[in-house]
Amino acid sequence: MSQRGYSELWADAQLALSRLLTEELPAEPPRPEKDRVVFFQRLAMLYVRYIQIFRQLEEVYDQVVHPQKRRVVRAILDGVIGRVLELKNEMVEKEFSEYHYMDDVLHDLKLTPEDLQIPIPRYFLRERNKELQERKKMLTEILKLVEVTKSPEPLMAKDMSQEKAIKIIQVAERARQGRLRAKLNEESRNMNRMYRTKEPGTDAIESATVCIQKVWRGYMQRKRTKIVREEEMIFLGMAMDPKYQVPCPTEIAAQSSEASTKIKQEEHNEDYQKSLVSVTNQLRDVEGYDISKTMKEQIRQWFIECRDTTGSFPDFPEEEDGGSALIFAEKNPQQLMEEIAAKEDDESDNKPKGKEEKKEKGKKEKGKDDEDEEEAGLKMMPSAFLSDLEMENKIFEGFWKNRNETRNFSQRHEVELIKEERRKMIEEEIRVKVDEQMRQELAEWKLAVDKDKGGKTKANAKKKKGSKSGKKKKKEKDLTADRTLESLCQELVEQGLLKQANNVRLQDYMGDYSYLGTTLRQNDIEPMPSLSDVRQVLSLYAVLPLGSQYVHEKAPLIKAILLAGPAGVGKKMLIHAICQETGANLFDLSPLNTAGKYPGKSGLAMMLHMVFKVARLLQPSVIWIEDAEKMFYKKVPKEEKELDPKRLKKDLPKSLKLIKGEDRVLIVGTSTDPLSADIKSLCKMYSKIILIPRPDYGSRCILWNRLIRKQGGDVTRALDLGSLAKISDGYTPGHMVQVIQSIVTKRRTLQQANRPLTAAEFVAPLAKIDPVFQEEEEALKNWYAKTPLGKKRIKAATGKEEEEAPVKGKDAKKKGKK
Repeated sequence: MSQRGYSELWADAQLALSRLLTEELPAEPPRPEKDRVVFFQRLAMLYVRYIQIFRQLEEVYDQVVHPQKRRVVRAILDGVIGRVLELKNEMVEKEFSEYHYMDDVLHDLKLTPEDLQIPIPRYFLRERNKELQERKKMLTEILKLVEVTKSPEPLMAKDMSQEKAIKIIQVAERARQGRLRAKLNEESRNMNRMYRTKEPGTDAIESATVCIQKVWRGYMQRKRTKIVREEEMIFLGMAMDPKYQVPCPTEIAAQSSEASTKIKQEEHNEDYQKSLVSVTNQLRDVEGYDISKTMKEQIRQWFIECRDTTGSFPDFPEEEDGGSALIFAEKNPQQLMEEIAAKEDDESDNKPKGKEEKKEKGKKEKGKDDEDEEEAGLKMMPSAFLSDLEMENKIFEGFWKNRNETRNFSQRHEVELIKEERRKMIEEEIRVKVDEQMRQELAEWKLAVDKDKGGKTKANAKKKKGSKSGKKKKKEKDLTADRTLESLCQELVEQGLLKQANNVRLQDYMGDYSYLGTTLRQNDIEPMPSLSDVRQVLSLYAVLPLGSQYVHEKAPLIKAILLAGPAGVGKKMLIHAICQETGANLFDLSPLNTAGKYPGKSGLAMMLHMVFKVARLLQPSVIWIEDAEKMFYKKVPKEEKELDPKRLKKDLPKSLKLIKGEDRVLIVGTSTDPLSADIKSLCKMYSKIILIPRPDYGSRCILWNRLIRKQGGDVTRALDLGSLAKISDGYTPGHMVQVIQSIVTKRRTLQQANRPLTAAEFVAPLAKIDPVFQEEEEALKNWYAKTPLGKKRIKAATGKEEEEAPVKGKDAKKKGKK
């Protein structure tokens, strides 16, 4: 697609966005919706439409070359991502479930499940490529140093028992005898064959000829039949034409065009950055003096007008209030003086009020509560992104929508637009300097007038305002203030707390869409989520917030996620995929990994301080806690008491509280046995709990197909994937990988031409593995029902979603005692 095509795609996305904004920001606030189903349907519709815009804008931002357009698109794209996260959070709050099924919405909008997939913005990694390469290089160098410094274990003869030595000698001797016996047997067979050979007769020659003809004709007929069958399948659209499996010239040309687009983006961006500097210096040199002069004249005129109207010179506005920017607003001196006086009155009024005022305030608040009760119903929560989206949409419509760019064929930056942006910045810089000069000048004028009047000069002309923030917050003590980042990273790598993430992507976590979710919920059956749903949820909760600083600061803050599910469902893989998609660092604070490291309370404090300090400095970061249930054991098993798995139980939640919106740090726990943990403390630590199930039939079909191909196997008609997916019910992706690796070996791949793979080959190794039984999955479902969100879901299903109002004071204590 050309640059003009991407501009049109951007215009289509903005048109859809403007329609959504008019729906979400009406002139009058909509009335609360009483029907929960109708309200959720509206949320789901908005969610799907925002995802469509998100997909379009991501494509535009990735391919557009114009540097100023890209900045506008980036701001809108981040706003749309944030709005998608807000809608997801609202759907969770209203439906009391982490997973949502929107088959009916997709049907109404005539979309496919693929259109609902959350795209991972490519700029997460592309724009930080140099930084990520440097960080990777630093980690690899540290790992090499650690390997070198580790002293090799001395080669010592291990003690061996007499029985073990005899067994080894017996095995070696039997193998030697077996080889000799096989060699003798082969020689004897060859000798017998030599004695048996006789001159063939005419009948034997004819029968041999007929046999060869039969074999050849059968071979040729099977070959023709196979070709006819493949042609028929291609004609029916049930198989792909081989010529399309090889990259066609058009695809190769598109790939080269994409690569050249990236080079152009970098070149145009460099030119834009250089132009920013040159235009700023030019404006500062050419227009700086005139701007300063004009400002001084306006301020002096304001001094004189205030003197004429009030009889005295005004106080100059403080820098905290905006300085002379208040003067340049479209207000007369009298209005400005009234505003300044009103602010001073407000500051004096901010004092502790008496009992009577508090009672009156309480009565008013009660009245407000009564009004709110009258307007009962479901409302949309206030958004932190809609105002920004509306402002960016106005910028597009005011400047870029109808702009004629026929002359700007190469899509270079607009110099006039740079001048408009930089002129404001220069005015702000000059205003600060002018304010300092004019404050001094005003003081001199006041001094001169007071001398003429013969009055006393005021000693303290300026009143220093108290700090608005009140008490200063205590800063966290830096226990490693004298150490460099490299030394901290090296120590964490040596201790095994900082690791390199495996090279896996979120798209490698394969699974099919859940097609019956809405139907099952309409029949009051809670469906188990598919692996595709798990991938979607993690994209929203982990990848998108970690990838964008702007989104993370303003979107609903998620500090900790728990992935719960049976062994082999891909929990570890998901953590490594999150790190790879966002370029995040991986820290391992698992109970087994931290056992014996940094002993004592001071050592524990130092370990957590170092991990969180490096995580903030090298953000985004993911802190992984494997076997998260061990930290909150109800009763520690005897074999694990020496490891002290509950060591981080108190200190880690304290460190979690220190994570703020600007810190792109996420704690992800994985658990195979959450039932053994204290559910209250576990849910207090992890705000989001995601249950990962066994793969369903559709997911198993996809997994068998793609995993076999990935291992080097060919999926032919001889391999019945449907039957294989059916008999592998209860087995996890980890089990499937284990079985495929044992069957599809290098030797077996070489034999595929003559002996294709069959489903029966996978049955025997699959039968040796214990599956995840239905009882285990039901136990996990019952455990999840006891979590806060699970309880809300059950209440909503039984019609008790209206929670009781919180009781205060003595009644609450009495209720607690009962």
